[in-house]
Amino acid sequence: MKKSKISAIAVLVVVLFGVMATSIGCLVAEDVELSKEIERVIRERVDNGYSVSIVVGVLDKDGSKFYNYGKFAKGSTQDVNENTIYEIGSTTKVFTSLILADMVEEGEISLDDPIDKFLPKEVKVPTRDGKKITLQHLATHTSGLPRMPENFAPEDWSNPYADYTVEDTYDFLSNYTLDRDIGAQYEYSNFGAGLLGHTLALKSGITYEQVVVNRICNELGLKNTTISLTPQQQVLLAKGHVGDTEVANFDFQALAGAGALRSTASDMLTFLSVEMGLKETKLYPAMEKTQIAFAPTDTPGVEVGLGWHIVKKFNSEIICHSGETGGYFSFMGFDKKNKKAVVVLSNSKGDISDIGFYILNQNFELKTLKKAVAVDPSIYDDYIGEYEFTPNVTLTISREGDKLFARVTGQDKFEILPLSETRYFYKGEIVDAEISFTRDETGKVNVLIWHEQEGDETAKRIK
Repeated sequence: MKKSKISAIAVLVVVLFGVMATSIGCLVAEDVELSKEIERVIRERVDNGYSVSIVVGVLDKDGSKFYNYGKFAKGSTQDVNENTIYEIGSTTKVFTSLILADMVEEGEISLDDPIDKFLPKEVKVPTRDGKKITLQHLATHTSGLPRMPENFAPEDWSNPYADYTVEDTYDFLSNYTLDRDIGAQYEYSNFGAGLLGHTLALKSGITYEQVVVNRICNELGLKNTTISLTPQQQVLLAKGHVGDTEVANFDFQALAGAGALRSTASDMLTFLSVEMGLKETKLYPAMEKTQIAFAPTDTPGVEVGLGWHIVKKFNSEIICHSGETGGYFSFMGFDKKNKKAVVVLSNSKGDISDIGFYILNQNFELKTLKKAVAVDPSIYDDYIGEYEFTPNVTLTISREGDKLFARVTGQDKFEILPLSETRYFYKGEIVDAEISFTRDETGKVNVLIWHEQEGDETAKRIK
């Protein structure tokens, strides 16, 4: 189960000044309207349960500005701000690839180096037709390695990466057979990015976290971008959520380079200012290297650089990445030509990247939120029960007061809201699906239908 001359010269000066004044006035008005829209959108998302908090950072010709709305946790009275720490998930991959590019710039390694050059000799890295996986392949998701390794079997799915070890990584590599040519096709791979981070750490002789801090954070002054939090930083960490439920933070071992970093909107906007060349740093040549498109992705108009995705649409080129962990979502992107950068952070599961794209180019559309309608809660009693998709997968509908909940086997229960008396959606759209109920000829609810983009699935009521 699963978007311008008292002579001719004077006349020209007057006309030109008039055009300039009008243009500047329009630009100011546009900026004001955009600012109001950002405030409206993040307030709407939080107030409608799509997130517990959202922090937005915008960098443009006028400098930087932050928009903050929401709380550290559900029920908390503590407001978030640009210095609140969030898990940034896969946005970590940009940092991992920047380390790679910096090591290349320093002459320590080459993009074309095969990864088996850095791994223990007993690890048998898969090859195909005599071709080896290189560092570049890992950074551009063209290695042929899958999104996740087949031996990924977390003991605790609420913290899934915590027990995936270096030994697990080596075991998978040594026993995996590639099913397509290396470098032939893009396939987003958490495993590949994690392996890249591990490989670079081995080459450096220190942990992945130490490499990030030494090469990037210390150079750029990113004081709250890290994996391990100090007691002072723990106080700044917003709690992650799925719907209204607080969830565990993610921990990483071998695959830290895929998504282990935590950061703030302030740090990330500083990072983007350097990516756009607005601040001097020895890292800039490496940053430029990461922004070069290396291959097409499986999405039209989107290419992949070293870590970054490059979206070419609406006469703009947006270099960006998003990330998600169990209870957080992040987006960072910039338009170098138009000198604009955006960071969006949320402490809830649910995509907020549409906000980032919209701020960078208003031709991108904001998500239209589903709105609940008023129904008589007494109807919920008709739906309470257990519905079976397969012998091992059921969906249980329960009621608590005037609220209706759905729980899939092995998962937590989450509130569902009415689109009508018979059709419901998950609060905050934490699951991209809808649920409807049908009745038999006697009027009793006997079937539940799960609606999602891939199609519908039917479950019969068994209790």
